Amino acid sequence: MLKQKLPEAMMLAIEEAKAAAFLGEVPVGAVILSKDGDLLASAANRTLADKDPTAHAELLAIRKAAQVLGSERLIDCDLYVTLEPCAMCAAAISFARIRRVYFGASDEKMGAVENGPRFFGQPTCHHRPEVYSGIGEAEAKALLLNFFQTRR
Repeated sequence: MLKQKLPEAMMLAIEEAKAAAFLGEVPVGAVILSKDGDLLASAANRTLADKDPTAHAELLAIRKAAQVLGSERLIDCDLYVTLEPCAMCAAAISFARIRRVYFGASDEKMGAVENGPRFFGQPTCHHRPEVYSGIGEAEAKALLLNFFQTRR
């Protein structure tokens, strides 16, 4: 079986996650690309550094991309993130009108896309992005497992 090469955006998200782990943050990284494939933003978790429970990689990347575009809507933009988004991040993704979400590792405990509340499938969700899971899953999962094993 041929091993598929990871998209460059997911490789960058994984690098962001590694940087987060180095700083003691949960290793999650996110990248947002424009409809033309240009990098708009990349970010890593910063909840500890910022002393902000909302400083998830996805939210930080959404904020940066919105500033770059000068709009609260990220229409036709794609998000690459190493871990399945939580409910808070899924809501922000919906509000930002992101076109596609690519994520690596599933999160059975806090995930809200394919696990838990399945936010985008709820009737109250106004915008549902296309979702592609398992992109860079092995790498993202290994980062998370290693991070938490060293802390237990």
